[in-house]
Amino acid sequence: MEIDGARIWVTGASAGIGAALARELADRGARVAISARNADQLAEVAGGRMTVVPVDVTDRAATVAAGAAVRAALGGIDVVVANAGTWSGFHVEPWESDRFAEHLQINVMGAVHTFEAVVPQMLAEGRGRLVGVASLAGYRGVPGSEAYNAGKAALISLLESLRGSLAPRGVVVQTVNPGFVTTRMTERNRFPMPFKVEADDAARTIADGIARDRAEIAFPLPMAVLMKAARLVPTRAWTSLTAAMARRGLDGGPGRRAG
Repeated sequence: MEIDGARIWVTGASAGIGAALARELADRGARVAISARNADQLAEVAGGRMTVVPVDVTDRAATVAAGAAVRAALGGIDVVVANAGTWSGFHVEPWESDRFAEHLQINVMGAVHTFEAVVPQMLAEGRGRLVGVASLAGYRGVPGSEAYNAGKAALISLLESLRGSLAPRGVVVQTVNPGFVTTRMTERNRFPMPFKVEADDAARTIADGIARDRAEIAFPLPMAVLMKAARLVPTRAWTSLTAAMARRGLDGGPGRRAG
């Protein structure tokens, strides 16, 4: 697709990948609207050249209304990038079901609400594009990341299902699966983060993938190859490997939300 002149709405755009991607898309000539909870941070990202529509994507009605506001401001929406997300470590003792609820509400239902705000109009027009930011972490479960991995795996499956459902109606669905990216969510991690990339580099990769109509935008390449290969590892072998990780304490700590 042609990014120059496209009307693009990015959620979770107050920092990290979302902020970097919004700037990259604007640099390429797109008309960009950005959303997240913090209006002041959004205004700083926008720099006077983007439409700012604050919203908490866990609020269904507010998100649908935000979509209408973006549509009115831009004259329509060609592309939506559902990027709002959270990451939090998990420990089996004590068990914290609230961690799962938070991740599913933000990482999955936040995307669902965002898509609800745009899909009906896209179907009516017979065109449009949904871009969902999931994660390579959704490929396989690892200890300490149960809540995050479960949510991202669900999002990957959701996007794959929507791709088939919407393709005959003219709506394109793209899945973004980053590895480790330097953001405020990863800066306090105390475990190894191989092949970590800067947010600006991630933004360029995502923008290139959108422009090239790639169904899946997975990066960085070495991490993507490792995680795709991990899906082929037999269950018993993967259990032995992840149990060893758990014994070494390679799990997550307290979480933080972006967007």
